[in-house]
Amino acid sequence: MIRVFLLDDHEVVRRGLVDLLQSGGEIEVVGESGSAQEAARRIPALRPDVAILDARLPDGNGIDVCRDVRAVDSSIKGLILTSYEDDEALFAAIMAGASGYVLKQIRGTDLLDAVKRVAAGQSLLDPAVTARVLERIRNGVEQPRELAALTEQERRILEYVAEGLTNREIAARMFLAEKTVKNYVSSMLTKLGLERRTQAAVLATRLLGEHPH
Repeated sequence: MIRVFLLDDHEVVRRGLVDLLQSGGEIEVVGESGSAQEAARRIPALRPDVAILDARLPDGNGIDVCRDVRAVDSSIKGLILTSYEDDEALFAAIMAGASGYVLKQIRGTDLLDAVKRVAAGQSLLDPAVTARVLERIRNGVEQPRELAALTEQERRILEYVAEGLTNREIAARMFLAEKTVKNYVSSMLTKLGLERRTQAAVLATRLLGEHPH
């Protein structure tokens, strides 16, 4: 049984989605909410396999909820639900460690399939899109503010964090002192608006999932 949490501020939409998700007997909706703040608090406690998160909410957005939840428990997969396709939102979803990005116009059977695939550990993010995001990080083309603020060293460190390297290993690769790397990591987290290295690892692992190394 796949455990799902549903965040959408429209009650009618939520009702329909709950019925749809539970129709096949393979998915159980263990919690639902119309509030980003409430969802960010409840999801880690409920430990669903997949959290379906509406991108836009009156008190926040599903992308921030995804980032916050995965910082607490990276085993919870995030599926962002949005009304329209837009590169910035997609970029933000990848940065937040989401496993997928689904348009609300999706057919019911496709949504069920998306939930099952994400629960099984697959990413629904198109590798070409992920590669484009990577390109933006590397080359600084039309970057969001946060990434534009990263120095080249910090950007390289973000890539190494993505590969799961420790500060000591990064220091060896970059011929720097471990303390210097630690300072770079702190600075990078601050600029990306993150609090913990684990969040950067989650963000970067998703981001660099198509890494050629």
